[in-house]
Amino acid sequence: MASEATTTQPAAADVKRPKLEVLEREELILNNRSLAWITDRICGIVENRMPLLWWLIFIPSALVAMIGVGGGLTYLVSTGVGVWGNNNSLMWGWPIVNFVFWIGIGHAGTLISAILFLTRQNWRTSINRAAEAMTIFAVCCAGIFPAFHVGRVWMAWFLAPIPNANAIWQNFKSPLLWDVFAVSTYFTVSLIFWYIGMVPDLASIRDRAKNKIRKFAYGVLSLGWRGGNRQWRHYEMAYLLLAALSTPLVLSVHTIVSFDFATSVVPGWHTTIFPPYFVAGAIFGGFAMVLTLMIPVRKLFGLEDLITMKHIDNMAKIIAFTGCLVGYAYLMELFIAWYGQNKFEWAAFAKRTGLGEDDAPYAWAYYCMMTCNVLAPQFFWVKWCRQNLWVVMGVAMLVNIGMWFERFVIIVTTLARMWLPGDWQYYHPSPVDIMTFVGTIGMFLALFMLFLRFLPCINIAEVKWTLLSSNVHRDELEHAKEEAGAQSFEAGGQAIGKKQG
Repeated sequence: MASEATTTQPAAADVKRPKLEVLEREELILNNRSLAWITDRICGIVENRMPLLWWLIFIPSALVAMIGVGGGLTYLVSTGVGVWGNNNSLMWGWPIVNFVFWIGIGHAGTLISAILFLTRQNWRTSINRAAEAMTIFAVCCAGIFPAFHVGRVWMAWFLAPIPNANAIWQNFKSPLLWDVFAVSTYFTVSLIFWYIGMVPDLASIRDRAKNKIRKFAYGVLSLGWRGGNRQWRHYEMAYLLLAALSTPLVLSVHTIVSFDFATSVVPGWHTTIFPPYFVAGAIFGGFAMVLTLMIPVRKLFGLEDLITMKHIDNMAKIIAFTGCLVGYAYLMELFIAWYGQNKFEWAAFAKRTGLGEDDAPYAWAYYCMMTCNVLAPQFFWVKWCRQNLWVVMGVAMLVNIGMWFERFVIIVTTLARMWLPGDWQYYHPSPVDIMTFVGTIGMFLALFMLFLRFLPCINIAEVKWTLLSSNVHRDELEHAKEEAGAQSFEAGGQAIGKKQG
């Protein structure tokens, strides 16, 4: 009985050890850079003199901003909004086109900072600071157009829901008022999120400063940061809460902007696909602008070890994916217009695309949009194209152009062919329209150059967290590597012995 109850234990030699697999991510910081090197390289951008190319970009951008925005808007206010190319049928022209364009540009910053942070995507750490700055500056450019589009800009404060002497209240049923709340909330939260993330890095610049004025300025901005355990715990909690608060804003802001069109009864606008289509398009265009800015910055300041090809490859993949979503939305618009058998809806798209119509004066803009937004991103499905910076930069520039044309096609081509054929007109932007838009481009670039000059363009603390030396499981990983190497060596020796035998 005792012998039957006894279980036979296998010999130690017969036990097969499970195959040990070491899963290691691709390095996000190249060449085994140290913590001190990262601090010196990022802080050095602020501390050292700017290269000649920085001045060649900043000075023309600042001049264009002063002439375009300052001069154009001064002339507009002193003369009236009649200097724009808008008319009775095209009450929304370039001003609203440019407003929606700049709002879309600002979406990638919050997406990279908030959503990728919540999903623990460490590759965001080298680009999130610049993307957040891009968001702030793009929203500043966007806010110019609706503020002056009201006509009397000094009365724009009536848009706020506050008591006034005239007892005038806003129409809370209007999506245009929803824009005011959505964009202002988005700007406020993004600004706080951007600033809170910079506090530890501003303290690093403060501690390294040799000039008393610089030390005082960065000391005020760093809010007394000393890097203690309690401060880090509060910082991480605040950053997490702001990321959670910013995440729904990514989806809500451009959704509400799309309601400006989707809640109307205008053919070509009255469609339920607009909210997700606008959000995908905003992410699509925002990532393209991040690439457009960060590839030159990477080369200008020697940040190849921090902004690696892995970062560029990931952003290119997102552009390829969202480009497919945008292309699907374009095709579904055409399909629903045809399938719905609404003659007004189909007529709007026929005149927009030139399908079966002789009178399609804006078909060139539609096909520019399709080429830049649908065809160009398909190059990113090829790895060689994602690894070639010239191809990446070219596709990103085409996407920027295509996203502007998308807003132009949606707004101008629809309003130009409305219900009354006798009211059909061809839209011509005025010199003031062109000057103001070019001025906002100069303003955007000038603000971004100032950001590079005075603030850390990469999150020093978060980049250091991605180093192997910062991994709490580093010893386990190194041990696993050694063990895996020993096993492979032993297996190789056994294979050679069998072959020789």
